[in-house]
Amino acid sequence: MSSRLFQEVRETRGLAYSVYSALDLFADSGALSVYAACLPERFADVMRVTADVLESVARDGITEAECGIAKRSLRGGLVLGLEDSSSRMSRLGRSELNYGKHRSIEHTLRQIEQVTVEEVNAVARHLLSRRYGAAVLGPHGSKRSLPQQLRAMVG
Repeated sequence: MSSRLFQEVRETRGLAYSVYSALDLFADSGALSVYAACLPERFADVMRVTADVLESVARDGITEAECGIAKRSLRGGLVLGLEDSSSRMSRLGRSELNYGKHRSIEHTLRQIEQVTVEEVNAVARHLLSRRYGAAVLGPHGSKRSLPQQLRAMVG
C-alpha cells in the first residue's frame, strides 16, 4: 500500500513531503499505520487522497503483480535483516512472543510464498472497511477543526 500512497500523494499530486504505511503485527492484534508529513493547508487533500487509496484497496483489492512485489519486499527485508544482529535478535524475540517458539527463516519464507492475492484482498476488505483511529499533530485546536472526511473515518 505504501507504493500506492507514495505514488498518489507524493509523486502524482505533490501533497506531502513524506507518506508511507507500516504494519505492527502481534499474535492477537496489530495496527496498520499511515504517516504523512505535509503543510497544514494540504492536510485535507492528503486525507482525502489517503482515504481514496484505502477505499480503493478495500473495494478493488490489489493486483497479482502488487502481491508479488510485496512478497519479494518482505523476503528481501527478512534476508537483509540477517546481516544485522539487532534485527536478528528482534525477529527472534517477536517470534518467541507471538508464537512461543523460534520460527526459522526458511519457515517464514515458505509462509510468505504461500500467501495468495485472494487472501490479501479478503483481509484488506475486512480491515479497511472498519472505522479508523487517528492521531494528528498540527494546528488543529479541536476535532471539529479537522477535515470532515477524517471525522467520518474515525467516528
